Amino acid sequence: QVQVVESGGGLVQAGGSLRLSCAASGSIFSIYAMAWHRQAPGKTRELVASINSGSSTTYADSVKGRFTISRDNAKNTVYLQMNSLKPEDTAVYYCNADLVPSTSWRRGNYWGQGTQVTVSS
Repeated sequence: QVQVVESGGGLVQAGGSLRLSCAASGSIFSIYAMAWHRQAPGKTRELVASINSGSSTTYADSVKGRFTISRDNAKNTVYLQMNSLKPEDTAVYYCNADLVPSTSWRRGNYWGQGTQVTVSS
């Protein structure tokens, strides 16, 4: 059984910062990429940032220069440091892990339940 759990969301004023964490746990053989996505009300889910096993990163244009993704491979954890937050960053943030469970040996994408980030103006 694999679990992906996010934490760190909350309410912050515009210009403020938040740090999200996401831990993958359970019977995991290997984790490839981990990523953060977000979904605002009435909008489709979008990729915010991703990081692969070699720590190469990609970012959505809307967050470049403000958000930083990092990972701790020993803890199977990925972080999203969000600075200079804007009201348009308000969304539910979801973590995704591309991994191989040691039970099935079938690579797949595993999602967390999401954490709410609200930025007030």
